[in-house]
Amino acid sequence: MNKSFLLLSALVLSFAFSCSSKRDTGSMNIENWKADHYGCKGLRMQDLEELERIKHSFLGIDNQALIKTFGRPDRVELVDKSQTFFFYFLEPSNACDGVEIEKEPLRVLFRLNAISKVSEVTITTQNP
Repeated sequence: MNKSFLLLSALVLSFAFSCSSKRDTGSMNIENWKADHYGCKGLRMQDLEELERIKHSFLGIDNQALIKTFGRPDRVELVDKSQTFFFYFLEPSNACDGVEIEKEPLRVLFRLNAISKVSEVTITTQNP
């Protein structure tokens, strides 16, 4: 590959990622969401019904738009080279101080494909 092609590719990719914008979250209190890392405060659970209603609107968005909307994920899991999961805990997880977990906490999983686009949104207690 020549240098101009690589430069052009890098420029296009950087432009694409810089254009990722925050998405509409309906009536969710996104400030509470971002302040409730690992679901420790229980604030994210207040938006469960709205999240269920709008979750499919996030299909096809890229990882940067997801981060701009919901903040950094509580956990990222690379399954293989072709898919990644972003975890946002709705109920307190084992990362919360002073919380003993008796069951797997409820979480929203965003599955991202090889080009970092959301291909599935699931609210579950199960791990991928």
